[in-house]
Amino acid sequence: MALTIFWFIAGLTLLIFGAELLVRSSSRLAASVGISKLVIGLTVVAFGTSAPELAVGIEAGLNDQSDILLGNVIGSNLTNTLLILGLSALIIPLKVHKNLIRFDLPVMIGSTILLIFLAYNNVLSTFECLVLIFFLFAYLVALVRFSGKTDFTKKETLQAGSPWLNLLFTVIGLVMLIAGARWLVESATIFAEMAGVSELVIGLTVVAIGTSLPEIVTSVFAALKGEKDLAVGSIVGSNILNILSVIGISGLFIPEIPVQEALIRVDLMVLLGISVLCLPFFYSGKIINRTEGAILFTSYLLYLAYLYLDSVQSNLLEIFTDLIFYAVIPAVTIYALGAVVLEVWRRGKVRSEK
Repeated sequence: MALTIFWFIAGLTLLIFGAELLVRSSSRLAASVGISKLVIGLTVVAFGTSAPELAVGIEAGLNDQSDILLGNVIGSNLTNTLLILGLSALIIPLKVHKNLIRFDLPVMIGSTILLIFLAYNNVLSTFECLVLIFFLFAYLVALVRFSGKTDFTKKETLQAGSPWLNLLFTVIGLVMLIAGARWLVESATIFAEMAGVSELVIGLTVVAIGTSLPEIVTSVFAALKGEKDLAVGSIVGSNILNILSVIGISGLFIPEIPVQEALIRVDLMVLLGISVLCLPFFYSGKIINRTEGAILFTSYLLYLAYLYLDSVQSNLLEIFTDLIFYAVIPAVTIYALGAVVLEVWRRGKVRSEK
């Protein structure tokens, strides 16, 4: 038991420090090229913070642990959107770039819908994973083509350092991620067997939070430093890459990825609902305010409570789900619609005064 805990902590540690090293060094490489901070958040930082999910996905796939693979991706996206955006917005309201609303957020929603469509027959084939990879390349090409101009200062460009040294640190970060992923998956599987909890729940919670720690650190620190484009952009980009690249690439190592009915019926639907909810939150004032941050964060706590009640087959589960469907969801929907109506009225008033 003590040895398993040691390897679990060691795996998480390598994931965190490996991702941090990868993000920092690759961001410096990108700075010397002259790419905007939003694009860096959507690509370089998002790829870096999604690297733990990719490493865990490949490792789980090779070990025939598809529940951990899919649970990790879906759980990470839920953690990114609910926990990290919610926590970051509670610390400081987050500015949302107009390009996120017009392009990247619809891509995030579309990626989720695509995954649900492909997984509807309870299996993801190699061909379907190739479809995800195709859309990944299409997204990246469109992102680079329509990206904004660089917002790095000349001083920041000069401080980027040697590209060869940054490349070395990037490789070291990737090695740390791969080793950490192996230890994390192996120890998480032992925990699941000891606790009698399914690998799907472990993937949706423990492993998902562990591999989302780089996003948590990146977004919170970016928000505190005033890099709000980076904070929100890295989350949206990471969610897109988790679906298109992590599942797509991991699926190349597995002939078929079985998909549990519960994942489609509950977790993917929750992810789709939360992704759609981001539209009015992002649109209203182009800011995620503290109230919306509180809604996202509370939703994450409710989701964890549901997973716990479902895993122990509690008698309170039916009452809890009724509370969600007949109280929480209507209240949040009314707030979101009200925010959109208020924003439309405000913009109309501004136009009429010009």
